[in-house]
Amino acid sequence: MKKLLFIFCLCFFTVPVSAPAQTDPPEVENTESTEETTPDVPQKVDVEPLAEDEDISSRLVRILRATQWFEQPEVEVEEGVVFLRGRTPNEAHKEWAGRLAGNTQDVVAVVNRIQVIERSMWDLSPAWLELQSLGKETVQSSPLIAVGLIFLVVTWLVTKWSTQMAAYFLQRRVQSDLLRDVVSRAVAVPVFLLGLYLVLKVSGLSRLAVTVLGGTGLLGLVIGFAFRDIAENFLASILISIQRPFNGGDLIQVAGFKGFVQSVNTRSTLLMTLEGNHVQIPNATIYKETITNYTANPSERFDFTVGIGYEDSIEQAQSVAMSVLQNHPAIVKDLDSLVLVEKLGAATVNLRIYFWVDIARYSSLKVNSAIIRLVKKAFEEAGISMPDESREVVFPAGVPIHMISDAEQKVIESQKKKSVSKASETLVNPAEGDLTSEAEEIKQQAQKSRSPESGQNLLES
Repeated sequence: MKKLLFIFCLCFFTVPVSAPAQTDPPEVENTESTEETTPDVPQKVDVEPLAEDEDISSRLVRILRATQWFEQPEVEVEEGVVFLRGRTPNEAHKEWAGRLAGNTQDVVAVVNRIQVIERSMWDLSPAWLELQSLGKETVQSSPLIAVGLIFLVVTWLVTKWSTQMAAYFLQRRVQSDLLRDVVSRAVAVPVFLLGLYLVLKVSGLSRLAVTVLGGTGLLGLVIGFAFRDIAENFLASILISIQRPFNGGDLIQVAGFKGFVQSVNTRSTLLMTLEGNHVQIPNATIYKETITNYTANPSERFDFTVGIGYEDSIEQAQSVAMSVLQNHPAIVKDLDSLVLVEKLGAATVNLRIYFWVDIARYSSLKVNSAIIRLVKKAFEEAGISMPDESREVVFPAGVPIHMISDAEQKVIESQKKKSVSKASETLVNPAEGDLTSEAEEIKQQAQKSRSPESGQNLLES
């Protein structure tokens, strides 16, 4: 009894030689080599440790096995130094085991020899675990997803209704079908975005909802750069459908192409040339280029030059040419036709003949050909010469001279008088056809041909 009392007093009044260290004991990494890293010397070492080495070893082994993170864990303790062995597939688990051993009572140092198992490239266990986690979260979020789907259907119905209402209010205020459709869809865009935001919020995807609304402007900017040409042609088609610089069937010339307008869609304008070829011109080019519309004014003026000899009467030549123009049915009588002296050439007096053609009914190419042919014939019958350019002619034997008698002079004058009345006898010939416009022929060819581009014709709205 006295011996026990003496030991109690000794423990109560005597200060312990060492106390547990506040910092973790140093951990020695496993190098699996002959030269191991020397651990740092602990600040204090218990002379009489309270925990035995076997107790520390058994306690750590039970903990490592309980985690199920390690394969064949082994712990060996010698004089407070813990030696850890085993295998684990995760580097973090190895570090955790080292910290666990270092925080154990009366442990001086830790030598961590646990090996990290390198996962095979064919190991799909992480993906399987991720799928399991995703499935679990999906099941837990199924009620919110169901409510979100209901909101999505409501959003679609409200968006469709807003589009129809906008189209109804614009029906009498905007004539272009394309413009009404664009404005109606533009009104529906904010409605759809608001509904989508609510759907994501209800589904628990608040962060994604903010991203959608915040990224809409950036997305629009990216799409604008990527589809700049498409957007430019689309906007040009809207302006063309509003301003109507031409109608379907008009004969126009733009960007170096001349043809009849077939259709205008959201991307391009389709022309059929006089040669029967389809030409697609981007609407942006149509809107920027200079457009010549030959059909807007049903009358078009043409001209050509003819040269007469210096010995011929200019007044007579003008009268003969005017007679041809006045007697031709394709020439517009309400507009003045002109036969003007253009210049005095080297061997001819050049006359320029101006005349107007009703291109809505007649072909300008055919009429121009017929007028040139009839003027030439009238000049020949009237005895008006049309000499070639001046050239040097040598007559070695001299030039024979024949004096015209009075009787021959009378015959020539009578022929000149009759030529004016006969000049317009043959207005057409088989080579020139019936002089009618080829617009109807082009239209028939267009109906038989395959359209190179489908879509709504904006000129028909």
